[in-house]
Amino acid sequence: MAEQVNVPEPVELPELEAIKEVIETVPAPHTEWKPKTALGKMVKDGQITDIDQIFDKGYNILEPGIVNVLLPNLEEDLLLIGQAKGKFGGGQRRIFKQTQKKTREGNKIHFKVCAVVGNRNGYVGIGMGKSKETVPARDKAKRTARLNVIRIRRGCGSWESGAVEPNTIPFAVEGRCGSVRIKLMPAPKGKGLCVEKECAKVLALAGIKDIWSKTSGQTGTKVNLVFALVDALKKLSEVKIRPEHIAKLAIVEGKLKETA
Repeated sequence: MAEQVNVPEPVELPELEAIKEVIETVPAPHTEWKPKTALGKMVKDGQITDIDQIFDKGYNILEPGIVNVLLPNLEEDLLLIGQAKGKFGGGQRRIFKQTQKKTREGNKIHFKVCAVVGNRNGYVGIGMGKSKETVPARDKAKRTARLNVIRIRRGCGSWESGAVEPNTIPFAVEGRCGSVRIKLMPAPKGKGLCVEKECAKVLALAGIKDIWSKTSGQTGTKVNLVFALVDALKKLSEVKIRPEHIAKLAIVEGKLKETA
């Protein structure tokens, strides 16, 4: 008489989705930071106490621990760059973008994640992470975002607003990535972030409260849209400004100075 072999039942799609949701909420491992670069040792010893000193001298940030020490109130968020499988190609937006490579052994799956970090006061960073699993891709994206932190120039360049405070950008700029073009324009106080949702997350973490925007190209590719936004934010600091316009437009580089 033949022995009966217990064959495991196949896992249904809702159960797989629940497993992925649990993986996404796994906390990152916490370890003590041991600096390896000269800049990291200077930050660890207290010789550099402000991140503006790094930007003013043009140093390259090669360790995420430097940003963690100088910006302790940093916030993290994951952008919805992927899409779950659905009927007729439509599905719910997800934080990871899944790709497959056909091989003789089968399909090799990789996950790509886009993370954004910022302190809502003039500093923001974008990073990408790719791995065979979701958790390593998420952690890699957060580390890369800290290495790509930039200083944002803010101001009040809207002719509709009489308030002189850095709630928006000082002038219009345009960024590009691939076929995507995005134009950022100053908006009056109280208007809000009139921009795509994922771009609004980046601008909110950068400390910008009001803005107009205009996009063109294949904006459905969220990765290109986000990097076009970062290109526009970088161009804010590349424009030369006359000294008399700094007070007129309430231009601020980085964080706002605390006043008594």
